[in-house]
Formats: sequence, structure tokens, C-alpha cells
Amino acid sequence: MKEVSIRPARPDEAGLVLDFIKRLAVYEKCADDVVADVATLHHSLFVERSAEVVFAEEDGSVVGFALFFHNFSTFVGRKGMYLEDLFVLPEKRGLGYGMALLKYVARIAVERNCGRMEWICLDWNESALSIYRSIGAAPLSDWTVQRLDEEALFRFSES
Repeated sequence: MKEVSIRPARPDEAGLVLDFIKRLAVYEKCADDVVADVATLHHSLFVERSAEVVFAEEDGSVVGFALFFHNFSTFVGRKGMYLEDLFVLPEKRGLGYGMALLKYVARIAVERNCGRMEWICLDWNESALSIYRSIGAAPLSDWTVQRLDEEALFRFSES
């Protein structure tokens, strides 16, 4: 791995964030699910500050990103860190950039006194799962993710 630096995304980089989100969606075989646009991301990330993004750079070029935000654990009694996205360009995988991003977010979680850090990984992504096991992450086998998409959320809220 060459010299890597990790830095927060800047407000003028909402388009770059969207580009990485789209690349991740292609990798996860759900490119058609991306409905975000630059204006929405800019507002959510840099005005509302609903989430944070960091970029991994190699020689001034962005090679990966992580998007994360705080959640809250009633069991732990304090906030946690939720890693929504972690993506490294295909040609840069296996060189330590993903681990550097993951560790950077973990350090932020520790600095902010988070009780835990969580994320979801697709069950077919064996290489990522292997890495996560190697750092001590444990799968939550008794829990399943539930989701109301925007349409279902609206319908339910109006019923």
C-alpha cells in the first residue's frame, strides 16, 4: 500500500460521494436502487449533518470511502457508530485501504465514547466477512434486518 491519507469529505464533493455510492451499488448488484442525487446528499451530509463521509486517498486520488453516523443503544445506554457504507475501488482492494477506513471510523467511535460499532455485510461477500472476523467482529445470527421503504413508510404512517 502506498501512502494513504484519510480525510473528511468537503461540501463541494457531494458529487464524488454519489459516484462512490453508485459504484458500491453496482458491486452489491443493486444499482437501480440508488435514487440519491447531489443536492439531496449535499443537504443531508453538509447542512443537516445526518451522516459523515471520509475518503481514503492515494497520491491525491480518492480510492475509497466510508459513510457513517451515530445510532443509540438502549441496552448499552449510549450512542454507537453505524457504518453504512465502506467501498474501495476494485483495483485497490487487498492493499489495506478498506482496513484503514474501518480503523479510522473505529477510532472516531472510540473518541466519541461510542458503546459499539455496527454494520451490515452481504452474506455472499466472503472476503469482507473474513476480514471482519479477523478483527473480532461477530455476526448477530438471532437478528434480522427489517425495512420500510419510502412508499411503505408513507402508507403505514397514513394508515
